[in-house]
Amino acid sequence: MGMTTPTSLFPLQAVLFPGGLLRLKVFEARYLDLMADCLRERRPFGVVALKGGSDTSRRNVEFETIGTLAELIDVDSERPNILQVRCRGTQRFSRAATTQRDDGLWLAETTPWPDDDTLAPSPPLLSTVRGLANAIAALKSSSASGVPFLEPYRFDDAAWVANRWCEILPISQAAKQKLMELTDPMLRLQLVDDFLRSKGVVS
Repeated sequence: MGMTTPTSLFPLQAVLFPGGLLRLKVFEARYLDLMADCLRERRPFGVVALKGGSDTSRRNVEFETIGTLAELIDVDSERPNILQVRCRGTQRFSRAATTQRDDGLWLAETTPWPDDDTLAPSPPLLSTVRGLANAIAALKSSSASGVPFLEPYRFDDAAWVANRWCEILPISQAAKQKLMELTDPMLRLQLVDDFLRSKGVVS
């Protein structure tokens, strides 16, 4: 773990994984200002999943303790005061208590987590690796919006494969959060493999 860093938070009803692609439509003033600051200062912001309440409320709002930093890839201002933003998930972090500024933006002191170890998927999990490659090929040919993953594709990295599966699996936000928080990427991939086999997706 490293030293704590003050981090601006963007709470979402979603879990961002390291290496993940996040698309945002930004229109609230506090988040428009945040995007401008991040562009100007070339700094990331923190994505945390909402456990309860709304981030617009000062009461009864609850965030997950572990989040992921997001770095801006590109920002498109198609209409006044509306930004279409693409971001990349980078490093996980743990947060301390949050505070809310007068403009509604949430801030927290955060501590970075180590990146996942780069491990090749074990032989029993290669069916799940091939399953992801097949899913990407199918999305390329059938989806108008394209593949929801950033290149390069890293099929030789257990964490990358597990994270991409976690993003598209039909499981709860709470389950995705628990998978994201696992510090063993091979265990994360094993759990994904177990789920896919239980549904007959891979064999």
